[in-house]
Amino acid sequence: MSRRIILTAAWLRQHDACPEQVAAFRRLFGEAAEVCQETLDMAVTAGLSVAWLGWRVLTAPARAEHARVTAPAWAEHARAAEAAWAEYARVAAPAWAEYARVIAPAWAEYDRVAAPARAEYDRVTAPARAEYDRVAKAAMAALLADPANWNPEVLAELRGDA
Repeated sequence: MSRRIILTAAWLRQHDACPEQVAAFRRLFGEAAEVCQETLDMAVTAGLSVAWLGWRVLTAPARAEHARVTAPAWAEHARAAEAAWAEYARVAAPAWAEYARVIAPAWAEYDRVAAPARAEYDRVTAPARAEYDRVAKAAMAALLADPANWNPEVLAELRGDA
């Protein structure tokens, strides 16, 4: 029988989690939480960075599986972003040239000209990025739910075996 994995706010701080994520963890779970599918789903729903945790605790094969599962969603995001970025660059180019010529005054003109293109880029890529984020978070949570995917040293540390 395997031992439970307990993730603590202290462990997150010791491993340089950003203060905002530690605070969000504490609001959601208090000082500690058992790592299981239910708590991982809660973390994903609350917007916690399960990716940050995954890249620190999962084995290389588990990280490769995450990359495999998320590759189609990331490719779709990249496809959407490529066309949107080209249009953004086309619209922004005249303002960028003016910026290079006069620097400070040109920043205001660049922002004015590029803002609609950036808004369109954001609008066009938002669905693909949201889908990638959804797939990536769910895939990471599923991988984190299985202790076999964890780095053995981290697993031992979190289980109190270290």
